[in-house]
Amino acid sequence: MSAPLPPRVFDSPALLGAELAREIADGIAEAAGAGWRYVLGCPGGRSPKPVYEALAELTAERRLDLRHVVIAMMDEYVLPDPDAPGGFHDVDHGAHNSCHRFAAEEIVAPLDAAAGPGRGIPADAVWFPDPADPEAHERRLVDCGGVDLFILACGASDGHIAFNPPGTDRHSTSRIVELADTTRVDNMGTFPGFASLDEVPRHGVTVGVETIVAHSRRAVMIVHGAHKREAVRRLTAAHGYDPAWPATLVTECADAALYVDRASVGEDAA
Repeated sequence: MSAPLPPRVFDSPALLGAELAREIADGIAEAAGAGWRYVLGCPGGRSPKPVYEALAELTAERRLDLRHVVIAMMDEYVLPDPDAPGGFHDVDHGAHNSCHRFAAEEIVAPLDAAAGPGRGIPADAVWFPDPADPEAHERRLVDCGGVDLFILACGASDGHIAFNPPGTDRHSTSRIVELADTTRVDNMGTFPGFASLDEVPRHGVTVGVETIVAHSRRAVMIVHGAHKREAVRRLTAAHGYDPAWPATLVTECADAALYVDRASVGEDAA
């Protein structure tokens, strides 16, 4: 049984993001000096945005070269398609809710601009699980030696992580899943372009719990905002993986940490 993770509390999401971005920037620089690839596991959505923004600032400030960086994304919405291999295809990559669009516009473009011409992340170094062959994502992570640091985020209402719903098996790997309605409601806040719940896709391709636990050398769960107080309560009480709140997988990750802001623990910022 794992010990509960002690939270590291920050006065604001911006300060949380800046601290984690510094660690990532240090890792990118160290890997470049050693001639290694640096693999960063990334979620989409609101929670990691302070990290991505701070990382772009540090990339420009430190003049980081990102040509050895890989962005390993966690999931994507998919739609049923009887003619597609596996029976599903990705949503349009230009759609407001596409994780491909999020990665391109919210992660890669700012980092590339900060790094400068010819020093950005290669186009073939942004990885997603593929609905035609989800297990290929597992094999690629194994072949590259794993994820140097996995940024993790937790669903507010049900503790989903990536698209893994409550009840997910501890040994699950990359696969197609049916999204829980609680997850779909949370996603309406993540992607405000949805006019109603009916517009939120019902399926996604996602990494699994085992994917994250087995393939990450460092994992940092980031939680901020008063709407995440239940998430913090659950995460700080967990002694191991609880399928009722999948984000508790962080307790079983190597070199794991929990970064939270004061609002999420019910404190006023100093």
